[in-house]
Amino acid sequence: MSNHQNNKLFTEFPPVTTQQWEEKIKADLKGADYDKKLIWKTIEGFNVRPYYRREDLSGLKNLLQTLPGELPYVRGNKKDNNWLIRQDIFVKDEQKANAKALEAVKRGAESIAFIIPEDAKTDLNSLLSGFPFDKVEINFSKLRGTKKLLQEFIDYCTKNNIDTKKLKGSFDFDPLGYTTLTGQCYDAEICEGMSFSKPLFAKAKEILPDMHFVCINGKYFNSAGASIVQELAFSLSIAVEYLNFAQEQGIDVADLSPHLRYNLGVGSNYFMEIAKLRAVRYLWAKIMESYLPDHPEKAKIFIHSETSLWNKTLYDVYVNMLRTTTEAMSAVLGGTDSLTVLPFNAIYENDDEFGERIARNQQIILKEESYFNKVTDPAAGSYYIENLSNSLIKQAWDLFLETEEQGGYLEALKKGFVQEKIAATKQKRDMDIALRREVFLGTNQYPNQNEQLEKDIEEINYFPKPEKGKGFVAEPLKVYRGAQAFETLRSKVESTEKIPSVFLFTYGNLAMRKARASFSSNFFACAGFKVIDNFGFETVELGIEAAKKSDAKIIVICSSDDEYEQIAPQIYHALKDKKTIVIAGYPKNILEKLQNEGIEHFIHIKSNALEELNKFLELTKR
Repeated sequence: MSNHQNNKLFTEFPPVTTQQWEEKIKADLKGADYDKKLIWKTIEGFNVRPYYRREDLSGLKNLLQTLPGELPYVRGNKKDNNWLIRQDIFVKDEQKANAKALEAVKRGAESIAFIIPEDAKTDLNSLLSGFPFDKVEINFSKLRGTKKLLQEFIDYCTKNNIDTKKLKGSFDFDPLGYTTLTGQCYDAEICEGMSFSKPLFAKAKEILPDMHFVCINGKYFNSAGASIVQELAFSLSIAVEYLNFAQEQGIDVADLSPHLRYNLGVGSNYFMEIAKLRAVRYLWAKIMESYLPDHPEKAKIFIHSETSLWNKTLYDVYVNMLRTTTEAMSAVLGGTDSLTVLPFNAIYENDDEFGERIARNQQIILKEESYFNKVTDPAAGSYYIENLSNSLIKQAWDLFLETEEQGGYLEALKKGFVQEKIAATKQKRDMDIALRREVFLGTNQYPNQNEQLEKDIEEINYFPKPEKGKGFVAEPLKVYRGAQAFETLRSKVESTEKIPSVFLFTYGNLAMRKARASFSSNFFACAGFKVIDNFGFETVELGIEAAKKSDAKIIVICSSDDEYEQIAPQIYHALKDKKTIVIAGYPKNILEKLQNEGIEHFIHIKSNALEELNKFLELTKR
């Protein structure tokens, strides 16, 4: 196509101003409230508009004027977008863990993390036999005893003549994270301050110059239901606390900063999670400017991402594959340095070859077939994501400063400031789940009605159990999964001697009865009730007779609002002695009249599904 033709093509589409867009939107809304209909009020504490334009980038020069690998690293620490495919392995038996690690490396893993029980004595000779240190990153996660494990690893490397200068990986030393989860001090010394052990640190950084010894586990906040802003702010506050503690012990910040690592959770809020990784790099670079203004290279931070446990479900467990896929995409597009995709069945299985293979292959497909490693920061210049990044930066910075005003992270935790902030968010999220505004496919929406959990399924304890003891200093954060309340309810229903039934009394207007029967079936199936559907009764009397003969204790009338006025009282008075009568919908014009007849149960899209289903379960026991 010639330039002349090109120019002609574009002149056919005249520019449209923001004012014109707004006028058109308001006309299409036909008087509806613009803010209520189109403005997304995020759990992070800021609003998101329905669209963004080039003019919305005008105030974001701090994000847009740098390239990947340049300060403040919002676009990444490096000029490529390659990341390490990591697999986490629970160590129950050193030889089996070693065999699994070597097999995982053969099948594409580029980083291995050994998850070691708290009080276990680990035989590194068996665990690390034949490990390809020159090709694969190695990580150790042990909630307590990390310093001892680090010393043992140094001794192991020395004894086996391993070239430690080339080793990459991490030791998950995070005493403040441990205190956050348990309320306990790591050890007596840390109750009084922080014990980095300057001699051990000096030795470790000399022998293992490219390894990270201190990790900031933001994923703990993610697993407690925190918002992205809270995960960012509290993670930064922990990191700053570590820098300050290190300085008190005579460790130079310039020496410590290259040995820090962020471990962040990645949820299913796709674009927001991309923006989160960009925001944390920017914020860390700004913090490091105050510590090391003459060393911009020290402002880089290594980010390891892990798909969230918070939004994973026990029911319809294969849906977890979809969740981890989008989460992995967010982490990679946000520029993570390494990534763990937890297996779809990780909630209850930590040694399943099939789940681990699928999880590993999800990353391999993103890298080798989708080429996500070929484009650095593809979100750059996106009107939407750049504005999300900026909003997260502002909100997280404000909360970070608020936490510092409490006296730093540990003091804020002791005062209950951290717990209160997250509890408020948790309450909002739990309500959204109960109202089904936040959807868990297969759990609080569109459940598999034929599925029943195996009775012996037990969740894996990924985190230490909180306990009040001698070293108790703060109320611990409670980690949980968002779907647990619905799963607990459904499990109660399934464990009853006879699963309660719900009879759908379908009558009248074809479109309305089908729509409301579908809604009601989905509503009650979320709790595991057996739903008896019907094609539609020709007369109310036939429906009443069928309802009487059924063993269902709950009868849901599915029809139109116009027909409810006449048929609902008739059905109610005929069945009320032995059945609980429910109206599908919320016929507000005749609501008072129906209530005066004695009808008190209504289910609709604004119902608190969790509350209502628990109530209906109790009614079936009468």
